[in-house]
Parts: sequence; structure tokens; C-alpha cells
Amino acid sequence: MKNPAQLVFNAVLLIAVAVLYFLHFNQRPAAKAVPAAVATTEETTPADTTASAPATEEAPAETPAVAEVPAGPAPAAGAIVYVESAKLLDGYQGMKDARRSFEAKAKGWERQNQALVSSFRNAVEQYQKTAAGLTPEQRAAAEQQLQQKQQQGAVEQQKIQAQAQEAEGKLTQTVLESVNKKVEAYGKAHGYKMILIAAPSGTIAYGEKALDVTTPVLAYLNSEYRKK
Repeated sequence: MKNPAQLVFNAVLLIAVAVLYFLHFNQRPAAKAVPAAVATTEETTPADTTASAPATEEAPAETPAVAEVPAGPAPAAGAIVYVESAKLLDGYQGMKDARRSFEAKAKGWERQNQALVSSFRNAVEQYQKTAAGLTPEQRAAAEQQLQQKQQQGAVEQQKIQAQAQEAEGKLTQTVLESVNKKVEAYGKAHGYKMILIAAPSGTIAYGEKALDVTTPVLAYLNSEYRKK
């Protein structure tokens, strides 16, 4: 059987793990780099740009207009251009709204987690108050119950973590699918042969700044998002 000191240590460990997990979970980006969207030079109108967005992309009541900053002549039709994934996702209002929605859910999971931790900690404190008056058999039984409660709490914490990870994955996939469709429509409308993704990991080692269409694409994404 574990002694009271060990049980208290485990309670503190549960708290530490919970806090570290949720701090990490809330601070990291909700999405990875956008997959490359490829458009042919075929002259077609943007496909399905007015289709309804996934449920997680709810348009805000008031969203300030994103002005397109001129950066010289736009690349000609048939060009291979690129966008910066981090800048695109950080500036996309749909991603901002999705992150806020996820953070609200994360707070709920954190409350569930803290409730588990508090329940176990209270049980340990109650045991410590009464342990001196218990027989060896009673203490052994009480410690056994605490160990079972600790194990049950750990199982519940794993369920919460799995639920959070699943929700994050769905949110990421939903937003990226929407972004990719819009980027593809933008590429077709401008006759670009291909739109590549410049990510911090080094997908594109070098690209002429004149081929960077991040700003106009971002303005287009936010404009389409505000229509929803």
C-alpha cells in the first residue's frame, strides 16, 4: 500500500500534469501548415466559393475589412506563385474564430480535469485527518480506496485529453479544407499554374517576392468568409 505522503505526491503530480497539458494545448496553434493548393491555367470561374462553410466557421457579427496592400504588379496568368502558410492562417478570420471556439471548449475540459483533481485531493486530506484513529486494517482499506480513486481519475483524464485532441483534429481539418477550396478558386480565377505553400519547415527554400501572393489571397479569404 502507498503511504499518505506518497498519495499526496500523486495528487500534486495529477495537478501538475493537468496544468501543463492544458497550458500547452491552449497555446499551440490550432492548425498546421496549409496543404498546397494547385490550380491549372484553365480559364474558369471560382468553383463553389459561395458554398456554405463548415459549422465551426461562424462569421463574427462585425469583422473589420481587410484591405489589400498593393505590392507591385500581380503575377501574370500561368505563373507559379506561393503563399506563406503561417501568415495566411494567422490572418484568416475563420481560423481566429475557430481558435476562439476551441479555447472555450478547452476551458470546459480544464474544469472537468480540475474537478477530478480536487475530488482526489479532498479524499487524501480526509484520510490524513482520520488515519491516526484507524486500525491497520482500516488504514489499508482506506489507502486501497484512494489508489482506486487515483486510477479512475487518471483514466478520466486520459479520456478528456483524447476528446480534446479529437476536437482539435476535426477543427483543423475543417478550416484547412475550407481554406484550400478558396485558395484553389483564387488560383483558377487568376489563371495561375500552381500555388505553393511556403512554410517555416522549409518547403520552399527561395521564391521571388513578386511571386508572393499571400496578401491578396488573405484578403480574398477574409472577403469570402465575411459573406457566410
